[in-house]
Amino acid sequence: MKRIIPIIAILLLFSCQNTAQNPKQEQVKTATPIEVPMENGMAKAYFASGCFWCVEAIYESVNGVSEVINGYSGGHTKNPTYETSNTGRTGHAEAVEVIYDPKIVSFDTLVDVYFASQNPTQVNGQGPDRGSQYRSIIFYQNDAQKQIIKTKKEALAKKLGKTIAAEVYPFLKFWIGEDYHQNYERLHPNQGYIKQVSIPRLRRFQARMPEVLKKNKH
Repeated sequence: MKRIIPIIAILLLFSCQNTAQNPKQEQVKTATPIEVPMENGMAKAYFASGCFWCVEAIYESVNGVSEVINGYSGGHTKNPTYETSNTGRTGHAEAVEVIYDPKIVSFDTLVDVYFASQNPTQVNGQGPDRGSQYRSIIFYQNDAQKQIIKTKKEALAKKLGKTIAAEVYPFLKFWIGEDYHQNYERLHPNQGYIKQVSIPRLRRFQARMPEVLKKNKH
């Protein structure tokens, strides 16, 4: 997705192992979720699905979504950055905060969008982006959301006859990413990665779920 210095590339070879064996990371997976209160009738949901540039554009094309913010979640360290998350040692994945109107689009539908907009069987990455920081995670804030995710994940696994890679985590904290990562696809439509990976991924999703798109999205 972006250029990674050689030492970070080497560390990525060990990132999945380091994350899996870290006791602090295991505590993250088993913690009690935090429910984010609604503000002005808007709710928030959190997803990780590879490059957050891609995921931001996908969810912003969905009717009922007012804003998507790029950042980091799912790890055991405080104040993660792009550079530190790329080492794989923080446990964090590139994630998005989806701000939406539940009267227009449900959490249930947002989970459908999640699975329809990725390769659900790819482990620790999406497309060319590889490493634990690009792994797929769906975050739940309560038992109802957890059950929705579990049901849809099991149904998809049965349909495909394959294991679904997405992890299911309790939501604990979302760390907002650097300013230069926000609205990236919209602001840099001619950037190489955006043209070759992000926009094609968005188009594939839009073809799969045209019924959920904003009318001004094509």
